Amino acid sequence: MNADDLGYDPGITRGILQALREGVVSSSTLLVNAPDSGDAARQARGLAIGLHLNLDRGPPVDPAFPGEWRTVDGGLAGARVGELPADVVEAEALAQLERLERLLGQAATHLDVHKHLHRHPQVLEGLARVARRAGLPVRSIDARMRGALRAWGVATNDHFVGESGATAYWTPEHFSSALAALPGEGVTEWMCHPGHLPEVVTTRYAAQREVELGTFLESRSREALEQAGVHPTDFRVLRAR
Repeated sequence: MNADDLGYDPGITRGILQALREGVVSSSTLLVNAPDSGDAARQARGLAIGLHLNLDRGPPVDPAFPGEWRTVDGGLAGARVGELPADVVEAEALAQLERLERLLGQAATHLDVHKHLHRHPQVLEGLARVARRAGLPVRSIDARMRGALRAWGVATNDHFVGESGATAYWTPEHFSSALAALPGEGVTEWMCHPGHLPEVVTTRYAAQREVELGTFLESRSREALEQAGVHPTDFRVLRAR
């Protein structure tokens, strides 16, 4: 159960940490070039934290990131990410991973990508190169991506559930139905976005985060997992295979 967007905003960060420490969320991924990255990393030390690779907005971490794929203010141009060569993605992913390890003081558990931008082939290839070198698993969101990662020798989850839209995705009802439909074997990632209301950033997924946080904090959710014999884990189980 991985909470995306750690470090995106102080309110979001507080909610994710609460879900990790008091709820059933078992993992999170950190944005390392966002407003709350440093404070979030310090507070999350000792928890299962991966990299939420950000190629959508904010400043690139790699100082050699080409100017032709930056915005006028020098930031990342998310609208043009499909044009990025794999080499550029690889360098930026490596720079972001190294920053995570410095901020967090520990190794990342895995890699995923903000807004699933590894749907673009060059992004997936550049990310896979870094993952293979570091021995880290990568989130896959569909069978095509799963097959490509495994062909590159990169570990990945067997199944994936999660979305963020106009309404909250992880309601108590959806939690129960997803649990009932959980595959009998393999590793399934439930992507989630718990949090308190954002304090700094503007995001379309705001109040929905509080609904998700409530779902993952509910005692009914923990009880349902226990009754089903399901024990939340993190991506390190894939490295042990």
